[in-house]
Amino acid sequence: MIKKCLFPAAGYGTRFLPATKAMPKEMLPVVNKPLIQYGVEEALDAGLNEISIVTGRGKRALEDHFDISYELENQIKGTDKEKYLVGIRRLLSECSFSYTRQTEMKGLGHAILTGRPLIGDEPFAVVLADDLCVNLEGDGVLTQMVKLYNQYRCTIIAIQEVDPQETNKYGVIAGDLIGDDLYRVRNMVEKPAPEDAPSNLAIIGRYILTPDIFELIKQTEPGKGGEIQITDALMKQAQNGCVIAYKFKGKRFDCGGAEGYIEATNFCFENFYKTGKAY
Repeated sequence: MIKKCLFPAAGYGTRFLPATKAMPKEMLPVVNKPLIQYGVEEALDAGLNEISIVTGRGKRALEDHFDISYELENQIKGTDKEKYLVGIRRLLSECSFSYTRQTEMKGLGHAILTGRPLIGDEPFAVVLADDLCVNLEGDGVLTQMVKLYNQYRCTIIAIQEVDPQETNKYGVIAGDLIGDDLYRVRNMVEKPAPEDAPSNLAIIGRYILTPDIFELIKQTEPGKGGEIQITDALMKQAQNGCVIAYKFKGKRFDCGGAEGYIEATNFCFENFYKTGKAY
């Protein structure tokens, strides 16, 4: 069974400057909870309680958030403010957290490879925290993907349809439909121009990867933007075996930019905070 979830969190968050100049983008609050906490909650709900985080310089706040603050907790003990810590206390009691640093920003593929010592030789999930995913009508996105992994035992990537004019923002797949919202990947391109895109099915920040991906990343030369792209390694994996793309059920908000972040905040305020589910 999959127990580990990797959070690449060393990036600079340049799309959200100047807010991210001194604060990790993963700590940006959506209503009253940081982005990364939503991701860890999604992982735990899927049964993944070994949380590994790839950090970098200036990211100390991530480690402090997933730790006990004795002074704060003593200050609010016995008051109605304790309710705000129920969610984070659950994560601290039910999850383990481990960290490593990415000293150079060489792309998502390199970030995932940096997490190899924390993962070992076993399948694992990857969550990009600035992609906030919610499903009000059933299982969370990672839970859906874990169920698929238990059936197919291969790499699973989450996809969604995007505006054909926006394919240059994503990794884009082409594949053969093998079931409801399931595609066997036969092609994958990183940030293609609209005229070069194989489809409008874009990869978003949820993956379940088999451990052979690490050696494939090591063999991958820098690609688009001079970075080591996970899509290039996944394409090798698809050629050697099986990679399945899943059009998930639920909503995804791109919180790496202001528009998606505001949409996510409004959605979470209406559906979680006002209903008392935000803690």
